[in-house]
Amino acid sequence: MWTRPSGPQSGVVHTFTGAPSGKRNSEAPHLNDSSSLLSVFLLYFAEIITLLVVETKRYYHDHLDILDEGPSPQPDVTEAKMLVFLAITIQMGQCIRDKLTDYWSGAYNFLTPFYGNAMKRDRFFHILRFLHFSDNRNEPDMMDENSDRLWKLRNVFDILNNKFSKF
Repeated sequence: MWTRPSGPQSGVVHTFTGAPSGKRNSEAPHLNDSSSLLSVFLLYFAEIITLLVVETKRYYHDHLDILDEGPSPQPDVTEAKMLVFLAITIQMGQCIRDKLTDYWSGAYNFLTPFYGNAMKRDRFFHILRFLHFSDNRNEPDMMDENSDRLWKLRNVFDILNNKFSKF
């Protein structure tokens, strides 16, 4: 239990000393104090990553069908590649550049090997171009005043609400 300091030491912060009460062991028995941050992250986001992979693939293949270009020139997106894509996207927030292509630049003032080592630039842009959260064939009638205006992201919200209440 956290206690507010009083008296002359009021600037001192006391640490939490109570028993852990946030994690439901029955829902995630494999997690413990030594679990990695990635395992905790995946507890909440693995289903979303799978959703992103399925819908991104679907959107890409629908695009190819419309263009009637024949076999896919790019390999399909996998969960591993989507996780790397998300990691790169998060890292980009720590190292702001003017243009997306600058992250893969070999110029002395921009060179950051992390991006090129993690994923090729064209692969990143392919995933970015076709990134999707839902099937466009399920679009509601937007003329209906009761239609879900966030339908493209509804699956993500539902998954997160479920995970947050579960864990």
